[in-house]
Amino acid sequence: MPVISNKGKNMPESPIRKLVPFAEKAYQENKKVYHLNIGQPDIKSPQVALDAVTKNKLSIIAYSRSEGSQEYREKISNYYKKNDIPVEANDIIVSTGGSEALLFAMGTIADQGDEIIIPEPFYANYNGFATASGVKIVPVISKIEDNFALPPISEFEKLITPRTRAIIICNPGNPTGYLYSKEEIKKLASIVIKHDLFLVADEVYREFTYDGAEHYSILQEESLSQNGIIIDSVSKRYSMCGARIGCLVSKNKEVIATALKFAQARLSPPTYAQIASEAALDTPQSYFDEVIVEYKDRRDTLIKHLQEIPNVKVGVPKGAFYCIVELPVKNSDAFAQWLLEEFDLNGETIMVAPAAGFYSSPGVGLNQIRIAYVLKKEDLIKAVEILKEALIQYPN
Repeated sequence: MPVISNKGKNMPESPIRKLVPFAEKAYQENKKVYHLNIGQPDIKSPQVALDAVTKNKLSIIAYSRSEGSQEYREKISNYYKKNDIPVEANDIIVSTGGSEALLFAMGTIADQGDEIIIPEPFYANYNGFATASGVKIVPVISKIEDNFALPPISEFEKLITPRTRAIIICNPGNPTGYLYSKEEIKKLASIVIKHDLFLVADEVYREFTYDGAEHYSILQEESLSQNGIIIDSVSKRYSMCGARIGCLVSKNKEVIATALKFAQARLSPPTYAQIASEAALDTPQSYFDEVIVEYKDRRDTLIKHLQEIPNVKVGVPKGAFYCIVELPVKNSDAFAQWLLEEFDLNGETIMVAPAAGFYSSPGVGLNQIRIAYVLKKEDLIKAVEILKEALIQYPN
């Protein structure tokens, strides 16, 4: 019998997608499932992006440059400059989603067995990217009691070894919705410069901040010009998850030159998706103003109703559209599966993402779930009603 690689065996399942077979079975039983498990916005993609594809007159869908088309990268550069992030087109490599940009980053800065420090909980696929790259994740735990604030810098310094290559943050955060302050970014900048590390910031939710808070990019910090790497994507910003277009951004020329070799190995990012993404950059500010108002209303509605459930604890997001919820259950994996297999309230149930998969520390987050508030408010209220009743009926 042929042998499967250890890397493949160790590749973690997605906590976001692994329950899909149970959801499909629920559909077959004519249950309505409210999807709280995945960050697929129900916001309409910008019409200007859709029109760029449907009205395009290409006669050949050709390769683009490995780093992405010059025109698109120049428009991305202009977008960043409008956001006070001074980068040029040559500082940008277009990728197939933010996921590929993360793989490029890990391949560029870390060798087999090297270490990357990440505050947890973190985007679950960081575990998968690290496994695929042979990199060891070293977690520093942030806590729901502190609303997932940045742990003290002393906690990071305790974890730095000769194999440490970088710190990765997601800002605003998936799965917590935490938004790092300017002061926290400056603290991280000081530690990576002191120890000659990279600071990699996944900034795909940059536009989604609430309560008057503003996003501060790592590349707004001049001291990080050689230490900073941004990961970005059109998926959430423009509700274009299926376009699979992202980018890696750095002012460090050696980082860009090295990442380009990984980009060349996969030839080029998809042509039509770049056309749509380039057009999306012309989306008016009014689009984002409306979307942010909508997400804030959804956040406030969700948090209010969750806080009314006895023995439930929830982190209050400052950005993005996720929150971590701590439940009075021992194992949220078993609870999430039970919700789909055995429970319904008047023919309806919910699908959630068990949060243990957003940690790399064993045994942490077992009683937590991640909720994505990408549904309309009426559906969020109904979903919380279902959760409340499910907690009453759950046998474990």
